[in-house]
Amino acid sequence: MRNNVVASTVADRLDRLPLSRWHRRMVVLIGLGAFFSFFEVALGSFFSVLLGAQWTLTTVDRSLIVGSVFLGEMAGSLLLAPLADRLGRRTMFQINLIAYAALSLAAAFSPNLAVFLVLRVLTGVGLGAELTLVDTYLSELLPARRRGRYIAWSYTLGLTAAPVAGILAKSATGAVLGVAGWRWLLILAAGGGFVVWLSRRRLPESPRWLAATGRAAGAERVLAAIEQETGPPVEQPAQAAAAPAPPDPGRYRRRALLMWLMWLLTPVGFYAFASIAPIVLLAKGFDLAHSLTYAALTALGYPLGSLVSVGLTERFERRTLVIASTLAAAVFGIAFGFGTNLGVLIGAGVATTVSTVVQSNVVHIYQTELFRTANRSTAIGLPYAASRLVSAVLPIVAVALLASIGAGGLYLGCALLLFLMVVAVGVLGPRTNNRPLDAI
Repeated sequence: MRNNVVASTVADRLDRLPLSRWHRRMVVLIGLGAFFSFFEVALGSFFSVLLGAQWTLTTVDRSLIVGSVFLGEMAGSLLLAPLADRLGRRTMFQINLIAYAALSLAAAFSPNLAVFLVLRVLTGVGLGAELTLVDTYLSELLPARRRGRYIAWSYTLGLTAAPVAGILAKSATGAVLGVAGWRWLLILAAGGGFVVWLSRRRLPESPRWLAATGRAAGAERVLAAIEQETGPPVEQPAQAAAAPAPPDPGRYRRRALLMWLMWLLTPVGFYAFASIAPIVLLAKGFDLAHSLTYAALTALGYPLGSLVSVGLTERFERRTLVIASTLAAAVFGIAFGFGTNLGVLIGAGVATTVSTVVQSNVVHIYQTELFRTANRSTAIGLPYAASRLVSAVLPIVAVALLASIGAGGLYLGCALLLFLMVVAVGVLGPRTNNRPLDAI
């Protein structure tokens, strides 16, 4: 009972803090970690093309290259996300990033494809809980009135990794100082990850987590330090501190079902459309240069879509945005699947990317609002792990379907799966905007 009172008081003080440079610094530091998570995913599709210049690759090899990081992220999310509820958000942030940097560097020196794939899986393990922690940590620090907008800004910073990876990959088709360009990409990633790891060593622990796990003195100490930087909480005498939502097993079962459905279906848009697009272009008769150009241009849709989500996430209900962006992704994806002109394909690809990024960003924000602080990381980490498995398997299945039913049939099937997600969110999704986190 006392833990609930302390947690409610801490949550109320965090929600009433004035938005400040401290909040923006937290968003940047967390967004930099997200950058490397997205960078690794983006590299997968480029590696499926670049490594063909050094090693003889089959279609299955290319699919494994794309899916290897996802398999590792699945294992990492299963293992590490629950630990964040036991050991703390800050501790797991540091473990994740240093493991990623070390394994990415090791992958740069892979002597053959088999070693490369094993190290890519292990790199994914290191990154497995990163995005789950991004969502959990920021949602617990940010005031309710700007929670969605600031998390979207963090993802906007993270998603700049997609065009950066595209630009670097386009320049990595040759060798530098006798070392293949793709190896330099991994060396750069490892170095950047280590720098961010150093910069995040002074992150505070989440006061909400400390209070929810009975560490009242620690929560007060961390919150007092935060208030020294932000200023004291803004007084709101007309409003009482929001009480935690009462226990309701049925409500949380419905939310858990929604979470599993969203994370099983979100990768169909965000990853399936994007990761196999270069292979689809090759199947449509375009050459390697066209394929890499397309990938680099459509990668601009990632930060663009995230910027769109920044402007929309507090103006419209999360569930409404998830539904609208998912429908848009389905329509534009169909246009890409049946397109034949390069200009049309690029336009449809950018539009699909923008739509799926808005969808993904809002899902990341939305999921943290559906569960209690004490088990938030576990509740969202387990379905997210399943999404990594879907993301790993999708390229393999998609390549097989591409050969049998063509690009049009493949993308039409993806669109039908996205329609199922629309139905699930419409039926099961609650309203969450501008409500205190533990009162939803």
